[in-house]
Amino acid sequence: MRVLLIVNLKSGQGDAGIYDFARELGRHGTEIVVRFVGRKQTLASMLADAKEFDRVVAAGGDGTVSGIAYALRGSGVPIVAYPAGTANLTALNLRIPLDPIDLAAITLRGAIRSFDLGEISCPSQADGCVPTLATTPPDTKAQGFVVAAGIGFDAKIMEGAHELKSSIGAAAYLVAALQNLAPIVSKFHLKLDDRVVDTEGIAVLVVNFARLQFDISITHDSDPSDGVFEIVVLRTRNAIELLPAVWAAVLDRTTGIQVGSPGLEIYSARDIIMSSDPPLPLQHDGETAAPVSPIHVRVLHRAATFVVPEE
Repeated sequence: MRVLLIVNLKSGQGDAGIYDFARELGRHGTEIVVRFVGRKQTLASMLADAKEFDRVVAAGGDGTVSGIAYALRGSGVPIVAYPAGTANLTALNLRIPLDPIDLAAITLRGAIRSFDLGEISCPSQADGCVPTLATTPPDTKAQGFVVAAGIGFDAKIMEGAHELKSSIGAAAYLVAALQNLAPIVSKFHLKLDDRVVDTEGIAVLVVNFARLQFDISITHDSDPSDGVFEIVVLRTRNAIELLPAVWAAVLDRTTGIQVGSPGLEIYSARDIIMSSDPPLPLQHDGETAAPVSPIHVRVLHRAATFVVPEE
């Protein structure tokens, strides 16, 4: 087996066992090519020969994984979401373990599954959609996401957590949330396929995989391979009013009792155009961008191929 290992050293707080992982693959006769993400390289150039490999291992945070998944969209090249970042939501949703030896076993013998991928573009202000990931070329007009994208409160949390992640890890998201207890309330104009929704709140999330930070599921029965996204409007006027929705999600997870999510509006769509007044910052899989409106999001049905545990 030939494995291409893409490593983003800026992700997470250490090497995440990558060398133990590579050593274990080598013990099984695997040929490994390692490439490190740098300022002068783009993911497209690093993945130009990806089809010559049996697996591409994305070792980094969710932004690294989604960037690689989008670069390889529709190619069928199997990706291993190596959890070397802070939140590692893609690995969490795919049930990928943290132990490097177990990760090597999944890389060699895991099942291959196709999942939906999100694509984001900004029709009127394309440059506003470009995130902060150093590997993104400056002329990029669209970006991809695996787990979720959103405008408003969640983007402010991602933005605020950026400088803290290297020192306090996942707790950076909680600190950033506490620093944004009174987020901007915006009016939203949403075109969801053929349906138009006018509403207001502090954020709109477009969800592919339902499990978010702290293993909380924001929607019920979300299927990341059905060609449909869930659109979640946070209808509250401040962060404190979100607590009942968070508590309901915790009960769903710990007791299996679905008690509903107060303060949330949930819709489904394949093609979404989001406008906000005032314009709000954007995040997708943890990568942030400046406020922009409108934003176009669409489903790329089963365009991402991942290696997952067989069970």
